[in-house]
Amino acid sequence: MVADKQFLIKKSQAGDLLAFEELVKRYEKKIYNLACRIMGNQEEASDILQETFLQAFRKLASFRGEADFSTWLYRIAVNLCFMKKRKGKKMKVFSLDAPILTDTGDLKKEIPDNWSKNPLASLENKELKEYLNKAINQLSPEYKTVFILRDVDKLSNTQVAKILKLSLSAVKSRVHRARSFLRHKISSYFKEHKE
Repeated sequence: MVADKQFLIKKSQAGDLLAFEELVKRYEKKIYNLACRIMGNQEEASDILQETFLQAFRKLASFRGEADFSTWLYRIAVNLCFMKKRKGKKMKVFSLDAPILTDTGDLKKEIPDNWSKNPLASLENKELKEYLNKAINQLSPEYKTVFILRDVDKLSNTQVAKILKLSLSAVKSRVHRARSFLRHKISSYFKEHKE
């Protein structure tokens, strides 16, 4: 039987390390994928993942449940990503197709492969995915983060607003601007690759 999230949180707040370990197992892939997309680097994402759960453990007693636990974790991870970027760490571009290596084996990325099995189409689609990945990395951090949380991680505007401590209208505006930028980039790609 899978333990209820609220039960695990209460037990973790009381010092139960096994309960906290279960919470880590439930959220580590999502937090890692988020950090990987924001930082653009698997090594830095691993550091962010570890630091997120260390901070969460230290601050668990202050978690009052006003926001969902996952929203709280996302906020910690996003803040850590921003802090690391402000310290002048260089961003590196990584492939969405590269495996994620962990101590327990490879993690599958949560990116569905809806691309064609036709070899020529697969080659073109791979090129388009790389182009889109580069375009996402060209977004400024505030637009990139909102885009990732909203359109990649499929969080609601309200959840994104809570995570980033923004107004709902600011989230909607940033999502719109990020999508417009990416739409322009993709349109340019297709114009360049017309036969």
